[in-house]
Amino acid sequence: MSFDGMFTHAMTGELAGLLTGGRVTKVQQPYQNEIVLTIRANGKNRPLLLSANPQYARVQITAIPFANPAVPSNFTMALRKYLAAATLTSLTQVGADRVLHLDFASRDELGDDIKLRLVVELMGRHSNITLLNVGTNRIIDLIRHVPADENRYRLLMPGADYVEPPHQDKLDPFTAQSSDWVPLVEQADNAADLAKLLQGRFQGLARDSAVELATRMTSGLPGAAWSGFFDALDHPTATITTDKKEYFTATGYVTLAGERQVFPTLSEMLDAFYAQKAERARVNQVGATVIRVLKNNTDRVTSKLKKLNRSLEESAKADRLRIRGEILTTYLGQVPRGATSVTLPNFYDDMQPLKIALAPELGPNQNAQKYFTRYQKLRNSVSHVHEQIAVATDELNYLQSISALVDLAAPKDLEDIKTELTQAGYIRQTKSKGKKKARVKVAKPDTFWASDGTKILVGKNNLQNDQLTLKTAAKDDIWLHAKDVPGSHVIIDSNHPSDQTLVEAAKLAAYYSRSQNSGNVQVDYIQVKRIKKPNGAKPGYVIYTGQKTMAVTPTKELVDKLRIKPTI
Repeated sequence: MSFDGMFTHAMTGELAGLLTGGRVTKVQQPYQNEIVLTIRANGKNRPLLLSANPQYARVQITAIPFANPAVPSNFTMALRKYLAAATLTSLTQVGADRVLHLDFASRDELGDDIKLRLVVELMGRHSNITLLNVGTNRIIDLIRHVPADENRYRLLMPGADYVEPPHQDKLDPFTAQSSDWVPLVEQADNAADLAKLLQGRFQGLARDSAVELATRMTSGLPGAAWSGFFDALDHPTATITTDKKEYFTATGYVTLAGERQVFPTLSEMLDAFYAQKAERARVNQVGATVIRVLKNNTDRVTSKLKKLNRSLEESAKADRLRIRGEILTTYLGQVPRGATSVTLPNFYDDMQPLKIALAPELGPNQNAQKYFTRYQKLRNSVSHVHEQIAVATDELNYLQSISALVDLAAPKDLEDIKTELTQAGYIRQTKSKGKKKARVKVAKPDTFWASDGTKILVGKNNLQNDQLTLKTAAKDDIWLHAKDVPGSHVIIDSNHPSDQTLVEAAKLAAYYSRSQNSGNVQVDYIQVKRIKKPNGAKPGYVIYTGQKTMAVTPTKELVDKLRIKPTI
């Protein structure tokens, strides 16, 4: 099920029961299109995620932690000003549409009661979150400003009157009568036809929901199927069905084949479904500059290597020039002046005839010297080309290792990667007049816990890796890294870890490496005191000897499990 009007109805019921009457205690905007309101209701703090992400627009309670940006946005400041300590009085869906109204009771600067509304429109690339004054119907602010030249139907800017999205001339299926859908059943020849008719008549039905409802209605008693489908949305069974793709639904769909996983709540299901997908989208959004810089420089170095290899191929022809020079020198008396070529016996090839090109304006000896000069020039260039190839290859490996870390990074890790690329000269550093250069503050590595309670630390980028391995870890701690591939430095906070802890840490090292999706990953492990960093080496690069190696298969399930500290 997509996040259509049907799913919105089910989610509205879940959220209203948990949050209505609660008070806003915290407002965050961790990413450009997402707001997190922490609402305390019934003695619990519940982070409510409101996402206007073009791909993953949704509303849910989330257990995924978010990092607060250092500088809050204007929209965040407006929400904090108006919604701090406000009470959520109601949470309702507009008809069967993908629009939610969150109504709040608060007080203005003079202490007078004021009614505020957050309108959350979950409409793909047109998704938006709008804060408005209910009494005046004026927009206070929005997460996305949309001027008149982009939307002629309504102006979505602070200070404008709020205009609802255009209404579709369709019926609300939750209030529909049997007379509204019986003619459609009689008109349709099969479930596919009925699905199209249902979508055309009723609001909020995405294609998958319409097909599910139509299939149920044509497979049994239409009336019972109709009421059963909508009753199930009021008492949802949050289900992820996995076949070739993953699908989330508010109730089990008979039209979806595959393995089913049921969750206690719709919000927990969405956390599981969107955890990696939304995180990847956020990485692409937050790290757009980093990703672009890496691609441009990788393309540049790759092109340079191709040119250098072509030069090396040319230099391989140097001996052919030397042979021609020597043959000309040997048979100077047989070389005619003013000729463009001459054929002479090649004493390096059983005296086979060899045709040699000549410069007609030069004499025989000068032509021979010209071949020797070109030979020497190519010979001298070989060592230089080899040096340039080695340098370019090292740079390409470095850029590819950074790209691998970006693929593994959470949004919070990208700032360190950006700093590293700035220090390396790939990103231009902005200079502030009159200000001293700020000391680089590296984010803390991720913390995991082995089954026996041993702490395991994982660096998520090169600066974190250096900080963790060379400064934070004790000399007798155990260091792990996936063998011969870019990845995270992993530290076991123990000098004598159990075999199980060692295996779990190795699986973390394998998971946070380029071999994340491989089935048999080689992982090196050794004490930290055996790790050395060569002078002038790039961030994250270390050398070691005397390591041991084990083969493991990483799994996301184990990684998620190790994030939680066990109670021992």
